[in-house]
Amino acid sequence: MTIDEIIDFMLDLDGVLAIRPGPDDGSPEISWGDAFFSYSPDAVAPATAQPFATIVTKNYPGDERSCLDRPDTFRVNIAAGKEAFIDRTGHAPRVPAADDDPGVTDAVMAHPVYGSAGWLAVVNPGRRTDAATCELLLGAYHLARSRHERRTG
Repeated sequence: MTIDEIIDFMLDLDGVLAIRPGPDDGSPEISWGDAFFSYSPDAVAPATAQPFATIVTKNYPGDERSCLDRPDTFRVNIAAGKEAFIDRTGHAPRVPAADDDPGVTDAVMAHPVYGSAGWLAVVNPGRRTDAATCELLLGAYHLARSRHERRTG
């Protein structure tokens, strides 16, 4: 899957707001080229809710283990929740073990920083993980939508 294919998939979901920071919007330069997905039926960036999925195209400080500085490399990050995390990894949410390699491509794994919060990650989703990535994104969307509906009544 390409970044654009993932963004198109997300934008086909009702109420998804995609934010793609760039040089002219006042966002931090490090975020340029990335994408952040929130559930927002009014198309206004939520003031307090975190995105339920992101695409990052580079290493962030403290988050270098996926080696996103390689050419044509990106990572999809998904707030999968505890149940989906356990289904995909076979264990409770946690960051990858020291001997795990979060830079492996086309594999669903614990997020290298936010795994303990139930986030999963896929570096360069491909044939092995395209369907799983879409399924996990859809699940995260439903969780975010449910949270929004509970908060707004």
